[in-house]
Amino acid sequence: MISFSLWDIVRNLLLALRWTVLLSLTAFVLGGLLGLMILFLRTSRQVWLRRATKLYIELFQGTPLLMQLFLVFFGLALFGLEVPAWLAAVIALTCWSSAYLAEIWRGCVESIPRGQWEASSCLAMGYLQQMRHVILPQAFRMGIPPTVGFSVQIVKGTAVTSIIGFVELSKAGTMITNATFQPFTVYALVALMYFALCWPLSKYSQSLERKFNAAHRN
Repeated sequence: MISFSLWDIVRNLLLALRWTVLLSLTAFVLGGLLGLMILFLRTSRQVWLRRATKLYIELFQGTPLLMQLFLVFFGLALFGLEVPAWLAAVIALTCWSSAYLAEIWRGCVESIPRGQWEASSCLAMGYLQQMRHVILPQAFRMGIPPTVGFSVQIVKGTAVTSIIGFVELSKAGTMITNATFQPFTVYALVALMYFALCWPLSKYSQSLERKFNAAHRN
């Protein structure tokens, strides 16, 4: 059995933590960009576009992230496309997060009073101009707290990628446990590191919610 000191365990977990952070940031940024595109299609005036994006959102919200990950990792291989674990994790998390972010932002867009649409329409603005100059600045202000809150779900969702062999924090914890036979110590440290990532985001989301609610009341 390999001998590990406490510092060895912490150091190796910290090395794996960087991949959790990098995967979370990548999925959040790419998922946000894809979610923004879906938002435009979801709120467009074309019925078939709204229905197609609704199907996309319901598909990714109605199936487990684990299944989506398996389909990307093993499904593409059936067509001769060998996908590395890192790329499969990015694709699955990006599609999954884009569905949720698009729906969060759609709710914010639809909460804008109808008069705002009618007033901008009277100024001869097209749909894209209405969204860019009138609707989105207000909607995204309301959408910041739930968006920051959802980023916590992305961080925790990265743990699922360990099932396809991507060595992030959870996978590293399992590997170190197999080598040290100290599951309580290792998984306690893994939990502490997840908490250190997620807790500040949760508190920041709550503070933003209080701030914007106070601004709205005033």
